Amino acid sequence: MTRSAPDLLDREQAILEFNRRVLAQAERPDVPLLERLRYVCIVSSNLDEFFEVRFADLLDSVRDKARSGTGEDIARVGAAAHALIDAQYRVFNEDLMPALAAQGIHVRHHAARNAAQRAWVSRFFEREVRPLLVPLSLDPAHPFPQVANKALHFIVKLAGDDALGHENPIAIVRVPRVLPRVIKLPAQVASGEQVFVLLTSVIRAHLAELFPGREVVAFSQFRVTRDSDIDVDEEEAVNLRHVMRSRLTTRHFGRAVRLEVVHTCPDDLARLLLQQFQLPEAALYRVNGPVNLVRLNELIDQVDAPALRFEPHEPAWPQGRLPRGKSILARLRDRDVLLHHPFESFEPVIEFLREAVNDPDVLAIKQTIYRTGARSELMDLLVEAARRGKEVLVVVELKARFDEEANVNWAEKLEAAGAQVVYGVVGLKTHAKLLLVTRRENRRGGRILRRYLHLSTGNYNPRTARLYTDLGLLTADPALTADADAVFGLLASTAHMRRLHQLVLAPFAMQARWLSELERVRQSALAGRRARVVVKVNALTDPVLIAALLACGQAGAAIDLVVRGACRLAPGVAGVSDNIRVRSVVGRFLEHTRILYFAWGEGANDESLFLSSADWMSRNMLGRIELAWPVREPKMRQRVLDEALLPYLLDEREAWVQDAEGDYRRVSDMGLSAQAALAELYRVA
Repeated sequence: MTRSAPDLLDREQAILEFNRRVLAQAERPDVPLLERLRYVCIVSSNLDEFFEVRFADLLDSVRDKARSGTGEDIARVGAAAHALIDAQYRVFNEDLMPALAAQGIHVRHHAARNAAQRAWVSRFFEREVRPLLVPLSLDPAHPFPQVANKALHFIVKLAGDDALGHENPIAIVRVPRVLPRVIKLPAQVASGEQVFVLLTSVIRAHLAELFPGREVVAFSQFRVTRDSDIDVDEEEAVNLRHVMRSRLTTRHFGRAVRLEVVHTCPDDLARLLLQQFQLPEAALYRVNGPVNLVRLNELIDQVDAPALRFEPHEPAWPQGRLPRGKSILARLRDRDVLLHHPFESFEPVIEFLREAVNDPDVLAIKQTIYRTGARSELMDLLVEAARRGKEVLVVVELKARFDEEANVNWAEKLEAAGAQVVYGVVGLKTHAKLLLVTRRENRRGGRILRRYLHLSTGNYNPRTARLYTDLGLLTADPALTADADAVFGLLASTAHMRRLHQLVLAPFAMQARWLSELERVRQSALAGRRARVVVKVNALTDPVLIAALLACGQAGAAIDLVVRGACRLAPGVAGVSDNIRVRSVVGRFLEHTRILYFAWGEGANDESLFLSSADWMSRNMLGRIELAWPVREPKMRQRVLDEALLPYLLDEREAWVQDAEGDYRRVSDMGLSAQAALAELYRVA
């Protein structure tokens, strides 16, 4: 089949569109008030990463003549980002702050604080803040200080001479990161309400005290965002861990890409900062409120108002499939177990590993780690397994963006305990999620080795397993476990690998497999038979797969794409994508499952269903170690369809539909919410 490159929607625009959908959650009156504020914080966090990585890469593409970026691209993306940030602060100022105040929750600036509150803040400043501040006046002996990525500072314009008779009109004050950004006032000065002050407001109110004998003429908060991607030449690196450790010390001082100031910042101070960071005017973002809204998560955590949060969700233990207190390994000898997070608990995965660590007949444990967090019971168990003398192999992805430091630290701890630690295949990130246990068991005729396996669409991170939707499989299936062992062999030694029978592995076979599945559906459509594709992923940007989807749809196949984030395929274009529908679901939990369904006939054997760690992006297909596996057991297949796929095609309350221009509209504010229905299902069960 000949595939021409389709016209793709803009990737950066698609990412910003996703964040508009997240921001829309903050505007919904049916979402609890503090959760609406949390969505505003999420947008800020997402935009930080957007500038640190995507926008920085776009700038590189403009500078690199061999790449396709243009100045018009920069201007277009910048304008869209400015519009989104302006909308974000409007929601914060006009919707959320008044609504919080109506609930007796206030963020008070200096002018709004009463005398008792000002006195308390003054004492707090003297006791907790002032000792940590080091105002720096700029002169030839005191050049502009190093400003780390996303570190908050004040720039201050002064009148009068310093102690030595010099003018030094500009000073810089760094806001200490060790202090909380949101401080709750004690009840005795809060007048029966919940009153908070921001650390920046505390410093702002006492700026003049930092410069005795001089007049503060003007000031502004500012924050610079820098290119934070760590570029490592793996071919040249002798020890990747040592190289990553050294690069981590410099990542906070990459090239500046964005400058944030408060909207009242005087033009001369803004120009000075732009010049200092070598940024154009378009890189300046004037915000009407706190610089760095992410830190308002501290406010959400401190407010005493349970009714303004989502009702607590406690993941269910799969009692019918894994009775508590019983051996998980023994259970897996009889049947596979599918786990649906966060509706079902991640704890069985931890128990699976804990049982393996404590079982003297378990000889070896192998696991991949992409994102696990700075604190991890799973990693502690792997360390303990190594200490007990088990053969422990851990594939730690040191280049997991923004988790590099935690992963380097874990790699060092594991090596110190005696585990074998490898960093995957040179030039490829290891994004596959698998945990393999090998046990010596009695079998009629002697002792044998038997393997047990966990596969997942998500990370080995118990915290995010409560926030992200993912699917995991616990199995002792000989074909799957043998394939997993072969994958670990590849990751440890890069030896030629035998042909896999069940697992689909990127970058070697995954893209080709999905193209083959789509071609089979296309041929069925051309023959007038049933032809159906449903793909649920976090992102769809790979041009090759998009071209195959378009060809499949043009042949008559019905195609539904559930894409949480960036989607570059334009649906509903006459003669091009008439049969393709794209929707995005943005709700309480972050949609993270990757599910692929293909049907090419009417029979039960004329369809296939896969779960995967990979999104449909070129980097996942060609630049990462990724896994997919088939779901073949009939009841399990039906459960995946009924719980993790069909409800999202029927969702009305949390779903958005995409049009041919890349714009989205919400389906409804009422009706079915897939996530709410699943949470209720497992609460009842």
